[in-house]
Amino acid sequence: MKHLDPISHVMTTNVKTVQISQKMSEVLRILAENQIHHVPVVDGRRLSGMISTTDIIRLNITVSTADEWSIEEVMKRNLVTIDINDSVRKAAQLLSDGIFHSLPVINNERHLIGIITSTDLIRYLVKLC
Repeated sequence: MKHLDPISHVMTTNVKTVQISQKMSEVLRILAENQIHHVPVVDGRRLSGMISTTDIIRLNITVSTADEWSIEEVMKRNLVTIDINDSVRKAAQLLSDGIFHSLPVINNERHLIGIITSTDLIRYLVKLC
C-alpha cells in the first residue's frame, strides 16, 4: 500500500542547512536563494533546531537587522521529527494538524537525513491520482 511507503520515497535529501555558529544573514540568504521556507540548524550533522520564514516574520527580522540576532535565539529547539524508517502515513498524520509544515527526518543518532514538507506530501498524492 502506498501510504505505508517509507518517507525516503517522498522526502528531500539535498537539504539546505545552517550550522548553529553561522549568522542569521546566512539563513535569510539561503531562504531567498532557494525559495524555501524552512532551514534546519545543525551542529555538525546533528539536528539542533529549525528556523522558518514564520519565525523570521514573527520577530520582524530584516536584512539590515539579521545579524543582531543569533541563530540560537531564533531557532525552534523542541522539534517534532520523524525517523528515516517511518511511513508516509505517519508523516501525513504529523503534518495534518497544520501546526507546522515540515518535519526533519533523522536517524538514530539524530543526524539530519532529510526533510519532508506538506508540499512534498501533496506532490506525492498528485502522483498517485
